[in-house]
Amino acid sequence: MRVLRMTALVLLALLAWLQYRLWYGHGGAGDVRALSHQVEQQERDNGGLQQRNDALAAEVAELKSADGGAAVEERARSELGMIKPGETFYRVIDRQPAPGQGDATTDDNP
Repeated sequence: MRVLRMTALVLLALLAWLQYRLWYGHGGAGDVRALSHQVEQQERDNGGLQQRNDALAAEVAELKSADGGAAVEERARSELGMIKPGETFYRVIDRQPAPGQGDATTDDNP
């Protein structure tokens, strides 16, 4: 009878120790939850980067295509401000204030 109680006590202590390791120990439920969160975050980041890579691949394919000269010309004009020989470049400056900057005719000083 005494051996049975000691065996039950040892088994109960072992069960308590295993439960503690499962929930709070290294590699336990808390670590699994944290790693799952990191995996979800990384998958979101990878999805955004994949979209960016797809857009860049499409742009490269457009530039390499047979009609790529038009795409190259468009980029040179918009990003580098280049013009063809014989063309005249006109720069139009809008004199109206940007929204939120107030009216230019308003006197702020009393």
